[in-house]
Amino acid sequence: MMSDVCIVGAGIHPFGRTEGRDGMDQGIFAVRQALADSGIEWKDVQFAFGGSAASGSADNMVSQLGLTGIQFINVSNGCATGGSALNAAVSAIKSGEYEMGMAVGFDKHPRGAFNADPSAYGLPNWYGEAGYMLTVQFFGAKIMRYLHEHNISRETLGRVAEKAFRNGVKTDHAWRRSEVDLETIMNAPMICDPLTKYMFCSPAEGAVALILASEKKARELGVPIIRLKSSVMRTRPPGSFEVFAASIDNERGGTATEIASQAAFEQAGMGPEDIDIAQLQDTESGAEIMHMAENGFCKPGEQEQWLLEGRSDITGELPINTDGGCLACGEPIGASGLRQVYENVVQLRGTAGARQVPGDPRTAYTQVYGAPGVSAVTILQR
Repeated sequence: MMSDVCIVGAGIHPFGRTEGRDGMDQGIFAVRQALADSGIEWKDVQFAFGGSAASGSADNMVSQLGLTGIQFINVSNGCATGGSALNAAVSAIKSGEYEMGMAVGFDKHPRGAFNADPSAYGLPNWYGEAGYMLTVQFFGAKIMRYLHEHNISRETLGRVAEKAFRNGVKTDHAWRRSEVDLETIMNAPMICDPLTKYMFCSPAEGAVALILASEKKARELGVPIIRLKSSVMRTRPPGSFEVFAASIDNERGGTATEIASQAAFEQAGMGPEDIDIAQLQDTESGAEIMHMAENGFCKPGEQEQWLLEGRSDITGELPINTDGGCLACGEPIGASGLRQVYENVVQLRGTAGARQVPGDPRTAYTQVYGAPGVSAVTILQR
């Protein structure tokens, strides 16, 4: 019987803006913190998968960490880069070829919106010239349709953002650490109807590194063990409606997140009812609402009642985005998915401080989503 892959070390560079330190140096910071957390040295790491969208190739980190000849593979998968790097690292240990490795992600984006290139997504130049590569416009159109189809109020979008900033106040690595009340969120300048400026995350900076080991190696290290019960990455199925989609099919299909979530639960031998904490992709408030249902935690249309009753608060029945998510932390593409896993590791260890989920949580879930329709899911267990 195949043993579990375990997370034995975790490190993070605070998200937000750090003047005078480039993205790769933030990655080095996170790696050194993860090594210290696991009690090993860089020479003990047998392989690495890493990604960055704007701060260079991750394998260049060896110049500072040490020229040990390590196998270091670069990963690029949109906003799901971190989740994809972790998925590849897990597979490397499961194959039996390695006993200990690393997944790392980092980035340092300039201020302003992402400037996506149509040709990088197989789209004609006219698509970009018409403004359709502007992701905020797509997100606004998609959630407007979703709210209409499932009779959800706009105020629910505001409650997601209000919760994110409330959690961010309690998070050392968060960028936005001030509460914003619902009235201010709802009356803020409109970016793309129905989403106001507080309902969007911002391109940011930050880095996360995770040290993974076989169960046998983890026991030898004698550190707290967090088991990776599943790690799944999937691409979009026919009929889905994803970022940069040029049209929507008459015959609708599922989504990349739905099939990744179902596969992850099957792999872990669990269901949504077994999860104690969840970190879901919240590029904007609407994404968290849609992903609550796509990951099986509620039915479409039930999200409004969840938010009204505080069921996704830190003290609720299923705390969601306990560190403030992308809305409070920002989104450095290479690191964002790994931040979710870092937060779950801290929560399962019981070391999350003011934002610690009560009740001794034992299972934790992450879902990260990226263009043009990829999704990666992990389930952790203590």
